[in-house]
Amino acid sequence: MPAPKIAIIGAGPGGLTLARLLQKHDIACTIYEAEISREVRNQGGTLDLHPRAGQRALKEAGLIEKFRKYSRPEGMCTKLIKYDGSVLWDENEMGNSRPDEFADRPEIDRIRLRDILLDSIPPNSIKWNQKLSRVEADPRSKDHYNLHFADGTMETGFDLVVGADGAWSKVRALLTPEKPFYSGISALELRALDVDEKNPWLSKYIGNGSCFMFDEGRALLCQRNGNGSIRAYASVRQPENWLEDCGIDFTADNAREILVERYFADCAPEIKRVMLESRDELIPRKMWMLPVGVTWESCPGVTLIGDAAHLMTPFAGVGVNVAMTDALELAKALIEKKHSWVAKAFSDGKNIALALKQYEKSMFERGKQNSQKTADNMVLHFSKDGGEERAGKLRGHYEMEKAEADKVGK
Repeated sequence: MPAPKIAIIGAGPGGLTLARLLQKHDIACTIYEAEISREVRNQGGTLDLHPRAGQRALKEAGLIEKFRKYSRPEGMCTKLIKYDGSVLWDENEMGNSRPDEFADRPEIDRIRLRDILLDSIPPNSIKWNQKLSRVEADPRSKDHYNLHFADGTMETGFDLVVGADGAWSKVRALLTPEKPFYSGISALELRALDVDEKNPWLSKYIGNGSCFMFDEGRALLCQRNGNGSIRAYASVRQPENWLEDCGIDFTADNAREILVERYFADCAPEIKRVMLESRDELIPRKMWMLPVGVTWESCPGVTLIGDAAHLMTPFAGVGVNVAMTDALELAKALIEKKHSWVAKAFSDGKNIALALKQYEKSMFERGKQNSQKTADNMVLHFSKDGGEERAGKLRGHYEMEKAEADKVGK
C-alpha cells in the first residue's frame, strides 16, 4: 500500500514544526505556502518559547541546540510602567530575576525561529507561491481531498490536509462555520531601528526585553528585537471601523502626533516619546479572535493547528507555543498509528482518522485554556489597574522565591 499523501497548508512555526517532526520519522509531507519565498515578508517581532511547549517541540525535532544558539535569555526581562511614568516593576534593575512561572523562556526573533525550521526540512518539501483558494473532497475517491490554488492549478488525492494557514484559514471551512471576529482592540505597530546607535535613550528606556503600559481602554506594548530594533504597539479599545473612521491618515508623517494627542495626551512625556520616536514603520492592525472553546466533529483526513484552530489575540503571548504544541501532538498521534498494531488491520485512512480524533481531543482543551487565558489578559491589559495587578503578581512570586532562597542559605 502506498504511503499516505499529506499536505500542510502554511509555512508558519506550526506547519514547519509538523513537517520536520513527520519527516524525522520518515512520513512524507508537502507544505504549500502562499508567500513567494522565505525572504518576501517581515516575520514580525520576538517571542518566548516555553519549556513545556515550543521548546519541547524543538527538542523532539532535534533543533533545541540551534534554538539555544540564537535565543536571547536577556529578553525575558519585563518592565511595567503606569501611564504617569511611574515604574511598577523593572527586571532590568534586578539582574534579570524571573519567578518560577516565567523562568527559562528565552526570547527568539520570529525570523530566526522560522529560519531554523525552514533549514531543517528538504527544500523540495515546500512549494512557495501556492495560495490556497479552497479544499474539496475528491469526487472520485472517498476520504481524499483536492487542493485548488489561486493561480488556477490543482493538486489531488490527499489522504490528510492540515490547515496551518492562520487566522483566515481556507481549510477551516471544511470543519466549522466559525470565523474570526473583531476583538475590540486596534493597534498601531511602530518600529525604531538601530536604537543603540540612533536613539540610546529609547534603547535604555525599553530595556533588554519587554516594556508594558496598561491603562483603561489603552495600552503600550514594546519589545526589543535581536536585530537592534524596537517594536511598539500603541493599542486602543475602539469599534471595529475605528481605523477607517477615526480621521487619522496613517500614511501621513504626523499620524503618531495625532494619535498621541487624542488618545495618550495625559501620559508621561517618556511614554509619548516612545511612540513619537518610533518612526521607522507604522502598520495599523485590527486584533481578531475565534470564540473561546471552538470545536468540531472530527472529519477523516482534515484537521487544523495553531491560529487556524484557535485564533487568539497576542495578549498572553502563547500563540506560537500553542501552535508548536499542536504540531507536536498531531505528529505523535500520526507516528503512533503508523507504528501500532492497528496499522496491520486497517487502511491508512482509518489510521489517520483515529490519529486525528486522538489529537483533537487534547487540542480542543489546550486551545480553550489558552484562549480563555488570552481573553482574560486582554481585559486586564486594558483596565485602569492592569499594571498594578500584574506587578503585584510578579512581586509576590519574587518575594516568595527570595524567602525560600534565604532559608536554603541559612
